[in-house]
Amino acid sequence: MKKIIAALLLATAVAPLHAQTAPSGRPSSFSVAEGKLSGQLTDLQGKPIAQASVNLLRVIHDQSTGKEREILFKSTSSLDNGKFNFTALSTKDKWKLKISSVGYTAKDITVEYGSDGKVLDKDLGTITLENDNRKLEEVTVTGRKALLEMDIDKKVYNVEKNIVAAGGTAIDVMRNMPSVQVDIDGNVKLRNAAPTIFVDGKPTTLTPDQIPADVIEKIEIITNPSAKYDASGSMAGILNIILKKNKKTGYNGMLTLGADRFGGTNFMGSLNLRQNKFNISLTGMNMRMRTNTEGDSYRESTIDDINSTVKQDIEGKTKGMITFGRLGLDYDLSPRTTVSVAGIFVEGKFRPNENTMITTESQGNSNRISESERSFKPRGLQAGLVQKFKTEGEELTADFNYFGGTNKSNGTYTTNYLADNGGIIGSQIQKNDGSGDNKFMTVQADYVKPFKNGMKLETGVRAQINKLKNLNNNSLKARGEDEYKDISAASANYDNKNTVYAAYASLGGNLKDWVSYKVGMRVENSTYDGELINTNQKFHNSYPVSLFPSLFLSKKLTKKDQLQMSVTRRVNRPNFFQLIPFVDYTDSLNITRGNPDLVPEFTTSGELSYSRTHGKGTFLASVYYKKTTNLITRFLTQELNPITDKMDFINTYINANSSKNYGAEFTYTNNLKKWWDLTADLNFYNSKIEIDDNTPSEGMWTVFGKLNNTFNLKKNWNLQLAFEYQGKTNMPVTQNQTFGPPMNQAQSSSQGYIKPFYGIDFAIKKSFLKNQAASVTLAVNDIFRTRGNTIVSSGDGFYQNYYRLSNPQLVKLNLSYRFGKMDMNMFKKNKNQNSMEGIQMQ
Repeated sequence: MKKIIAALLLATAVAPLHAQTAPSGRPSSFSVAEGKLSGQLTDLQGKPIAQASVNLLRVIHDQSTGKEREILFKSTSSLDNGKFNFTALSTKDKWKLKISSVGYTAKDITVEYGSDGKVLDKDLGTITLENDNRKLEEVTVTGRKALLEMDIDKKVYNVEKNIVAAGGTAIDVMRNMPSVQVDIDGNVKLRNAAPTIFVDGKPTTLTPDQIPADVIEKIEIITNPSAKYDASGSMAGILNIILKKNKKTGYNGMLTLGADRFGGTNFMGSLNLRQNKFNISLTGMNMRMRTNTEGDSYRESTIDDINSTVKQDIEGKTKGMITFGRLGLDYDLSPRTTVSVAGIFVEGKFRPNENTMITTESQGNSNRISESERSFKPRGLQAGLVQKFKTEGEELTADFNYFGGTNKSNGTYTTNYLADNGGIIGSQIQKNDGSGDNKFMTVQADYVKPFKNGMKLETGVRAQINKLKNLNNNSLKARGEDEYKDISAASANYDNKNTVYAAYASLGGNLKDWVSYKVGMRVENSTYDGELINTNQKFHNSYPVSLFPSLFLSKKLTKKDQLQMSVTRRVNRPNFFQLIPFVDYTDSLNITRGNPDLVPEFTTSGELSYSRTHGKGTFLASVYYKKTTNLITRFLTQELNPITDKMDFINTYINANSSKNYGAEFTYTNNLKKWWDLTADLNFYNSKIEIDDNTPSEGMWTVFGKLNNTFNLKKNWNLQLAFEYQGKTNMPVTQNQTFGPPMNQAQSSSQGYIKPFYGIDFAIKKSFLKNQAASVTLAVNDIFRTRGNTIVSSGDGFYQNYYRLSNPQLVKLNLSYRFGKMDMNMFKKNKNQNSMEGIQMQ
C-alpha cells in the first residue's frame, strides 16, 4: 500500500514538469482545449428561446466496435436572449450538439473545428427550432441520469436511482451511497469520521433521519471542501442534501404510500406549479417508524482494587412519528433577478422503551426498565436573491437561512433488584424531565465574476449565530425510600451562544496543456458565551482570527484521463456541551462530563485523484491524508462521582496529541449493459490516534466496500442488489449521540474498535399505467441479519464488549403515483420557457 501511495505522489511531482512542454504537432502559442462554441436559439418568428436544454457530446471512435460513439461532455441552458456557449473545448475533436425545449422539435448539430485545429471560436449563429404540435402525453423521455456523477471537487449521488430507500429517510439513502458509512444507530460517517450535513448548500439543524428520502433529488459528497464552505465543523467533509425542485411549466405532483413489516407507515404528497414568473412547490409527509433492537454487553472493571463484571441482555422497541412539510415560492422580478422563499416544518416524537437484564458479581441480578419520550418541533425559513448580469457567468446571490425549534424529553428508569428466585426485593427509580430550544441563523452573500482570459473570481461573506438553551431536572427515589429527591448536581440547565464570522475569496481558471486551478483563502473568527443556570457560572471564549487556505489542481492527461489534487485546512471548535464541567447523571450507566480545558482541533487534508472515462464507465482512484492536531475525542476515566461520592467511570472529552488518517479509495461506475448499472466502491484506510507522548498507539488498517447493482429489465421491472462490508476498524472520532439506550455510546475513539460486519439489501420495482406513472416497490434490508455492531473497548481498569442489532430483515412495500399536466399555451405566453430536463415518469 505504501508503495502505491508513493508512486501516485511521485506522479503528482512529475505532472507539473510535463505541463511546461507543449505537446508536439501543434503550436505552443495556443492550447488544444481553448476552443469555444456559441449560438443563439430562436423560434420561427425570430423570438429567442430561453431555458432550452443544450447538451454537448464528444464523438469518439470506439476501437472495440469500430464505430463512432457519443459521450456527454457538458450541459447548459440557453439564456433569456436565446444564446449559449461552451468553452475549453478540444479543437481536434468532433462534437455534437443536442438541443431540445418543450413545445419545439429537437435538433442535432455536428460540429468540427477543422483538421489544422487553428479555428478557436465556432459561432453557429442563429439556430431556429420548429414548433412541435404533438400532445405532451405522447412524448416519452427515455434519458436516465447516472447513479453517480463525478466533479472536480465532489461526487454527486442521484437518489432517484436508489429504489431500496423508497419510503425511508436520508439515512436509508446514505446506506447505499459510495464512500458513506452508516452505523446501527444511524450515525453517518465519511472516511470514518462524522461529516457536516447541509441542505441545499446551507447548514441545518435537521438530522438525516428527519429528511424523507422521497423529497431528495441528489446528495453531494464533498470530501475536501474548498474555501467557499464553512471551515468549522467536521473534519470528514460535507454531505450536501439537494431537495427536489420543480423545473416544468404547468403542474405536476406525486403521491406515495408505504408500510413495513414492523408496523411502520409512510405517506407523502407533493405538488408543483410553474407558470409565467411564479414557481410554487408544496411537499408534505408523515412517517410512523417502528424499531426493534436486540443486544448484549459484557464489562469487566476494577475500581479501588475491587474486580467486578457486568452482563447485560438488551431488548428495545421504539415507536416514532415524523411530520415533514415544505412550501417554496420562486418569483422572477426580471429576466435576470429571482427571489425565493421557503418554509420548512418538522415535528416528531419518539418513545424508546428498553428492558435490560443485568447480572453483576457484587450486586446480583437486576432488571432495568427504561421508558422515555422525546419530541422536537424544528422550523425553517429560507430566503434568497439571485442577480445575474449581462456578462455570462457573473452572478450575485444573497441567502438568509434560519432553523430553530423546541424539544422536550422525559424518562423513567426503574431498576428492580432481583432475588435468586426472580422476585423483586427492592427498586430504584430515576426520573428525568428536560426541555430546550435552539436557533440557528446564517446570512451569506456570494459574488462570481468571470474574466475574458478564462479566470473566475468567487468571493463572499458569511455570519452564523447559534443559540442553545437546555433545562434538565433529575430526581431519584432510592432503594427503600418512599419519596423522590431532586438531584440538583445532575440537572443540566445551561444557555449558550456561538457566533462565527467569515469571508473568503478564490480564483480559478484554466492554464495551457489542460491544467485547471482553483486557489482560495478563508478567514474566520468565532466566539462563544455560556452560562450554567443553576450555579450562575459563566463561560466565555473568543477564538482568534484564523486563515484557512485551499488549493485545487486538475490536469487532463488525455481526453479520457484526468489527475486532480487538493489541499485544505479546517477547524473543529469544541461545543458548549463538551466544555461545561457538568456531570450528566441522566443515565447512571453512562455518566458524562465536559472538559473546560478543551481547545480547537485543526486538520490539514490532502487528496490526489486519478479518473478515467471509458465508454459509459468511469473509474476514480484517490489517495488521501489527514492530520489533526489537538484532536477532540471521548475518553473513559475513573473519577470521583459527585452524586455518590464513590469512584466511578466517567465519560469525558480530551485533546489528544494528534490523529492521522490516510488511505486509498477506488470508485467505479458503469452501464455495463443497457439493463445493468454497476457502482463499486472500495476504501482502504489507516487510522491512528496519539493520546499523549507516554501512551503508545498503533494505527489500524481496515477496508470498507460497497457494491450496488441496478437491473433495468423488460416490461418496466427494476431490481437493485446492494452489498456492504466494513472490516475491523477503530471507533470513529466523534458520534455526537445525545439520545439512546445505556452504553450505546463509544467509550472513546481512542479506546475501542468495531468488529467486522456486512449487510445485503434487495429491492424490486414495477412501473405501470400510462407513461409508467405508477410504481410499486418491495425492499428488504439486511437480508441475512448481519448488520449488527460489536464494539470492543478497553482502558485503565475496564474491558467491554457490546453488541447491538436493529431492524434486521426489514421488509418495506411502497406505492407511488405521479401526475401532471403541461399546457402548451403556457409556453407561447411565457418568455422564460423551461426545458424538458427533469421530466421523468418512472
